[in-house]
Amino acid sequence: MELEVRHLRALCAIADTGSLHQAARRLGVSQPSLTTQLQRIEKSMGAELFRRGRTGCLPTLLGHAVLSRARPLVDGMSALVGAAMAEAEAARAGGPRLRIGSTASRVIGGWLRGLRLRLPGTDISLRVDVSARALLGEVAAGRLDVAFVHEVEGCPLAVPDGLVQRVLLEREPQFISLSRDHPAAVRPVVDLDDLADDRWMVDPSVDGEWDGVRRVLGAAGLDPPVLHGDYLTAASLVVLGEAVAPCQPTSVPRDDMAIRPLRGDPLAVRLLLVSRQGADTDAVYGELEAAYRDAARRAEDYHRWLLRHRSPLAQTS
Repeated sequence: MELEVRHLRALCAIADTGSLHQAARRLGVSQPSLTTQLQRIEKSMGAELFRRGRTGCLPTLLGHAVLSRARPLVDGMSALVGAAMAEAEAARAGGPRLRIGSTASRVIGGWLRGLRLRLPGTDISLRVDVSARALLGEVAAGRLDVAFVHEVEGCPLAVPDGLVQRVLLEREPQFISLSRDHPAAVRPVVDLDDLADDRWMVDPSVDGEWDGVRRVLGAAGLDPPVLHGDYLTAASLVVLGEAVAPCQPTSVPRDDMAIRPLRGDPLAVRLLLVSRQGADTDAVYGELEAAYRDAARRAEDYHRWLLRHRSPLAQTS
């Protein structure tokens, strides 16, 4: 078997996610297909590159050695392809363009609308990804101009060299979503102890999400049952009272779901706009800030939180 860049990319994805399931999801292939591919790679190497266990996939000593040489090759190929595609796209478009990326956020719609009004004639594209790391890689490779990402508290992102950050919010609290019938839903603020007997649902494919929740629950001496899945599924389970889930504070309450702050704000993220060095992000950042302020004003509980903490984002103008 002759190794190709796609094989090296698969090894890097497995190492980054620590899971064959999550790596397959990132690569857009089935888990059995990725498992077979890894077995073929290891057979060609003559030894295991990863040890599989209950906690996931961890590189062996040989795996670390291979990865240390594979990553520069994968990054270099991505940069080459990205630069070529960017040049070709620019030649076709013949006008200004803006390629933005974002992790899931309630502010994306308002941000896009504001940018289109502020930058008429600019070709604006959007890529949404659950992985902040993947988006940062796209910016570093030149396939995105900026990325709006969140960094889970206690789980810092590895920002590639050559990128700069602008902080939109140093600490955004994460609220909790629960069914309207939940006993804690009648309270304006929920204690973690009120949720000790609930199933918690988190999306492990979101960088740092599960580690952040596990750290906070452990610090509180809690060990509730945890379900893993995407947040669209989580919402349906929350409504039925089958789970509770962390959520963005800009989430708007529904008739069948309550959104409440957690006492002491134990769960939090940092909001960042990331671009390459030298890029002019004033207009992009300004519209992002305006969209965020508008979304916060619509979420009454969060707007009150911002006012209590004297955040400039609580201002209406």
